[in-house]
Amino acid sequence: MKQFLKEFKDFLIKGNVVDMAVGFIFGAAFATVVKSMVENVIMPPLGMLLGKVDFSNLFIALDGKEYASLAEAQKAGAPIIKYGLFLNDLVSFLILGFVIFLFIKGYNKLKKEEEPPAPTTKVCPECAMEVPIEAKKCPYCYHAFV
Repeated sequence: MKQFLKEFKDFLIKGNVVDMAVGFIFGAAFATVVKSMVENVIMPPLGMLLGKVDFSNLFIALDGKEYASLAEAQKAGAPIIKYGLFLNDLVSFLILGFVIFLFIKGYNKLKKEEEPPAPTTKVCPECAMEVPIEAKKCPYCYHAFV
């Protein structure tokens, strides 16, 4: 049991748990910003261009009755399909996906490509065996390296 707890502690401290937690926190904050941008910046002009439609107020009442607003239908307890809110969420998702795509694309450009490690062996031209790079003679065929 002690070993198990030690492994768990090492996982929490040495692993990427903290990095992952920070990523979740920033992800949630970023999602809030994107949602606000969609609801407060993008959808109002889009709704105005489409004839002053408020997407968040688009719904279908499944009980067959007419309601003046989403709030009225919810207050009446009517079963409703809130497709306007779904459209808002869909636009948020597309914007978030696009922004993440741009972020990853920029990150990949900035990321330094790792140089391959220096070779530790060389190939003997006589017998084609690998030998240590510091070797003066091939241990297989006794070819002398210049």
